[in-house]
Amino acid sequence: MQTVRDVMTTDVEYCTPLDNVYEVAVKMRDLDVGAIPIVENGRLIGLITDRDLVVRGIAEKRSGSNQATNVMSENLVTVSPDTSVQEAAQLMAKHQVRRLPVVENGKLVGIVSLGDLATNSSADQKAGYALSEISEQHHTH
Repeated sequence: MQTVRDVMTTDVEYCTPLDNVYEVAVKMRDLDVGAIPIVENGRLIGLITDRDLVVRGIAEKRSGSNQATNVMSENLVTVSPDTSVQEAAQLMAKHQVRRLPVVENGKLVGIVSLGDLATNSSADQKAGYALSEISEQHHTH
């Protein structure tokens, strides 16, 4: 059985509570990613998605100098490195997310994306299903 550890990205770029919203947005643009974990002393404390920047940032008229912690999501869906790829795919479909932070003993050790799962043959069908579910949901709004 393949686990998240086998497919996750371990070189995760993140921001800290000292970073502001503008710095998070620039990092997202430069890395071409839609989510940045917020880490304090190695511990994952939140995640900022591009949607968080729009909904909690711009729509609430927060300036770019606002602290990252003011727009981050704190109720995170995470997995451990030992989670099976199938379970990770099911969590993504259930919570309508494309990536999950990988946490071990409270520490951020990686991130697994829908793409990571899709390149994994045993998870292909589940990831494909999760992707179609997520994609369909986005078109209905």
